[in-house]
Amino acid sequence: MAAIRSTGNRTTELRLAAIFHAHGITGWRRHQRLPGKPDFVFRRQRLAVFVDGCFWHGCARHLRVPRDNRPYWKHKIARNLQRDRQTNRHLRRAGWRVVRIWEHALRSPDLVARRIAANLAIERGCKDAPKRS
Repeated sequence: MAAIRSTGNRTTELRLAAIFHAHGITGWRRHQRLPGKPDFVFRRQRLAVFVDGCFWHGCARHLRVPRDNRPYWKHKIARNLQRDRQTNRHLRRAGWRVVRIWEHALRSPDLVARRIAANLAIERGCKDAPKRS
């Protein structure tokens, strides 16, 4: 258990920032004081973006619960998921749109950029925004 340490999500944040730069997505800020500490914030569009690590946030595809102290890790990850839901609810009630991106999704930068751009377009009320079904 002691061998598994969170190193923060700096590398995933930097990868997402690189995707933003490469696709010309501007207007974002980091380290903004909002509930849940979003990784990126687009204040004008009131969009909060989180990059969730597959292990710490319980990705259905990639989570492998350690064999040692399995009940502890299951409980820990369940608490993280509950906290994520509460954060989403709190931000949405305050008028924010919330986007959560899985760590593994960063392997497809074009898809991530399109998803963020679509959310920004929806917030701007653009005619080009994809329709929700």
